[in-house]
Amino acid sequence: MTTSPDSRQLPDRDSSPLNEAQLSFIGCGVMAEAIIAGLLRQELVTPAQIVGSHPRPARREELQAKYGIRMLESNRQAASLTHKPAGAEAEASARSIVVLAVKPQRIGVVLDELKGALQQDQLVLSIIAGAKIETIASELLHPAIVRAMPNTPAQIGQGMTAWTATPEVDERQQQQVRAMLGALGREMRVETERMIDMATALSATGPTYIFLVMEALVDAGVHMGFSRHVAQELVMQTMLGSVLFAQESHKHPAELRNMVTSPGGTSAEAIYQMEKGSLRTVLSKAVWAAFQRAVALGQRK
Repeated sequence: MTTSPDSRQLPDRDSSPLNEAQLSFIGCGVMAEAIIAGLLRQELVTPAQIVGSHPRPARREELQAKYGIRMLESNRQAASLTHKPAGAEAEASARSIVVLAVKPQRIGVVLDELKGALQQDQLVLSIIAGAKIETIASELLHPAIVRAMPNTPAQIGQGMTAWTATPEVDERQQQQVRAMLGALGREMRVETERMIDMATALSATGPTYIFLVMEALVDAGVHMGFSRHVAQELVMQTMLGSVLFAQESHKHPAELRNMVTSPGGTSAEAIYQMEKGSLRTVLSKAVWAAFQRAVALGQRK
């Protein structure tokens, strides 16, 4: 497994693997927009390199006005429009990438619409939850597939995205994938598609666990007598600072916890109550249940 550096260290546009790439976004919801915004913000591509599709006219007009990209109603046309035939003099960086970003319940219709529209040198990058590589490849009759799973913080460039690829995805295409997903925060290539389901449970669903803990701590603060505004500020900064401290220290979480746990102190008493309430077990069961659900979603036809 490999991970990317901080997104702020990505190459500039002149040296970017996406310098001449043509990008088609099939479905332009929140996550697709986050990728588009990140790529343009970091100047890895220009608006002229991007084509998107969306069924609603208002959404197409919104994205076209906001980012200067071309928006179409037809998914098939969007996927075909960016393709440039690969000849002997064609640059590898000029290859087309088709990003599948529709809602999971629409994948069957969309794949049927795109069947036969893709060329062999195009790369398909799917960020559709539960969509298996085998399903996408067989429906599109196309071998070069990348499956990725970003999470909610990707919307502000602080995401964690796990991805895997079929053997037909060459080194240059992998570099392009890293650049695209790096625009969302950090990216990590994993070895198997099962690990994508594992990452779905851990990092993609992870913000849900964090938000719930955050909510519970804020409620506890209110219960003690803080206003909700004050409790929320105390909790959010404490969580943010704790994560940054853990990153800087490079220490195991257990070691960090022991550093702040004095015998007979407030931390020791709080930990006793959390262990008594089986907090670790509940979290472990929650992650495992999310993993099983991710696997089940991928088995749906």
